[in-house]
Amino acid sequence: MTDSPLPAVHFATSLKPHRSLSAEGFRFVMMGAVAANVVIALPLFVMGAWPVFGFMGLDIFLLWWLFQRSYFDARRTETLTLTDRDLVVVRIAPDGEREELRLDSYWLKVEATEERLVLTSRGNRVVIGRFLGPEERLRVTEQLKAAIAAMRSPRYDHAWDE
Repeated sequence: MTDSPLPAVHFATSLKPHRSLSAEGFRFVMMGAVAANVVIALPLFVMGAWPVFGFMGLDIFLLWWLFQRSYFDARRTETLTLTDRDLVVVRIAPDGEREELRLDSYWLKVEATEERLVLTSRGNRVVIGRFLGPEERLRVTEQLKAAIAAMRSPRYDHAWDE
């Protein structure tokens, strides 16, 4: 039984969505929103407009739910691994669902615009990094193109080079 050698890894990265608001910042935003709503709703409640108080609580709940949804979506990841044989794209959805795609690295073509990053190989197309900003997407594109170029033009050490 012969063991085939493991393919060399030329490029590997993990892409994750960026969230600029930390957990502590979220807490401050929520406390500020609650304080602002109490300042507005309390005088109205005293004047007899008690339904306003309920609607003010509803907007706090909606704000909290939207932030929780955003943090849930931030658990999405895409991992790219370029080897001699193929580019492996592993996507993990926020709910934990895992998807693995393989593209032949010899035929791999990288196309990038400000809106999307498309990898093409032998008729298969994969759009990656949908959640990245334009600058991040272009940076990943440049790094991936450089790794592909280095992989396709290997350098060998020869005795006569010394």
